[in-house]
Amino acid sequence: MKVIAAYLLAVLAGNTSPSADDLKDILGSVGAEADDDKIELLLSEVKGKDITELIASGREKLASVPSGGGGAVAFAATGGGAAAPAPAAAEPKKEEKVEEKEESDDDMGFSLFD
Repeated sequence: MKVIAAYLLAVLAGNTSPSADDLKDILGSVGAEADDDKIELLLSEVKGKDITELIASGREKLASVPSGGGGAVAFAATGGGAAAPAPAAAEPKKEEKVEEKEESDDDMGFSLFD
C-alpha cells in the first residue's frame, strides 16, 4: 500500500509517470523502506494507463464486493411492523442500565470530575 500511496502522491504533485527513483525518494522522505520488487510490479502494471481510469475501474470492482453489514440492515428494514417495536422496547432498558451504573458511582462517594 505504501508504494501505491507514493505513486499517487507523485501523480498528485504533477508527475504523470513517476519513476522508481521518484517513488523511492517519496518513501525515503518519511522513513519507509522501499521494496524494489513491489515498485517494479506497480510501475509495470500502470505503465501507459491513466490513473483516473484505473481508480474508476477499481471503484466498479469494489462496488460488486459484498460488505457483510448491509444484509442485517436490509433484513431489519424489510422486517415489517412487527420487528419495529422490539428495538424500541430494548432502548429504554439500555438507558435504565446506564442510569443504574451512574447511581452506583455516586454511592461510592467520589467521581472522576470532583
